[in-house]
Amino acid sequence: MKVLKIALNGFRNYEWETVDFSENTNIICGDNAQGKTNLLEAVYYLSCGKSFRTRMDRELVGFPYSEAEILADVFSRGREQTIRIRLCPGQAKKITVNGVRKTGTELAETMNVVLFCPDDLNIIKDGAQIRRRMMDQAISQIRPKYAALLTEFNRLYEQKTRILRDWKEKPTLLDTLDAFSDGLCRVSAQLIRYRAAYLVRLNDAVGGIHEEFSGRGEHLELQYRTVSTVRDPFASAKEIYYDICDHQETHRQAELDSALCLTGAHKDDVEFLINGVSARSYASQGQTRTAALSVKLAERDIILQETGEYPVLLLDDVLSELDEKRQSFVLNRIGGGQTLITCCEDFNISSRTGGKVFFVEGGRIRPCT
Repeated sequence: MKVLKIALNGFRNYEWETVDFSENTNIICGDNAQGKTNLLEAVYYLSCGKSFRTRMDRELVGFPYSEAEILADVFSRGREQTIRIRLCPGQAKKITVNGVRKTGTELAETMNVVLFCPDDLNIIKDGAQIRRRMMDQAISQIRPKYAALLTEFNRLYEQKTRILRDWKEKPTLLDTLDAFSDGLCRVSAQLIRYRAAYLVRLNDAVGGIHEEFSGRGEHLELQYRTVSTVRDPFASAKEIYYDICDHQETHRQAELDSALCLTGAHKDDVEFLINGVSARSYASQGQTRTAALSVKLAERDIILQETGEYPVLLLDDVLSELDEKRQSFVLNRIGGGQTLITCCEDFNISSRTGGKVFFVEGGRIRPCT
């Protein structure tokens, strides 16, 4: 998969810019706050119809524009295709692929990307939310139904949270609490099955990458964690649903007392073990970065296995956070597909990869010769 050309109109700080990318490595240089990450954000949007930086599409429309547009020619599934996305505050986003209307979740059927940004360097040490997001982003790319389930889960979760927060002032809200709890249990059961299956594949793929990356001295293992009453996350959705209902029943009063939703797939986590020891508790900074990078490269390999094509790899200002050894490992692993790398300096990336270099300043992009 490759983004051949992209045009941005009113997107973030871009008034009107067009970029012709190399099919291999693209280095996007410039000072901070000039628009480098905005460009990667637009490419990311082509794969899922949402940003990795904000939940609010209106924030993507630059000041003083009334709407924003992303128009891209891509090569995917063996042919050239055109993706057009229009964002207008107060209106539903309009997405078309080759002129045919699509939803955001359907974009994954055309374009896949793997993003690695500075926040991902903390994927092991930070809270569980960042690891769930890692799973959600990855699974949604290869299983569009999962993305739809996740949207439904978030809707139910927000509604139930409002009930738990407000029921003391409006006791009639409790009339609907059990219905929302049941819905959350049903959707959670399906999300848990997807996550458990994906973690098996990710665990298989990441081991070899991590051993090579760490000099074959360490073994990385990922373990999936969900609510305690789920006996087998690979069981049928019906069996998992019953297990989650048991958890819900025992925690109902605690939810009412705390005004928090305590049962569901939002309690899931992934444990990273290096040589059998908790990475979150004991790993060094270098070990955590090596593990995080290995996971993202494994994600890329899984999409290749699934689709027969490399996804577009987006590396947002992460090389500056890595020592020379880790930089070299990443740069040596990105062959075979298209990569976009942002950085304040090019770190000789162009000479090390033969990549095409762009310079971004004040929302303007120019190729460097």
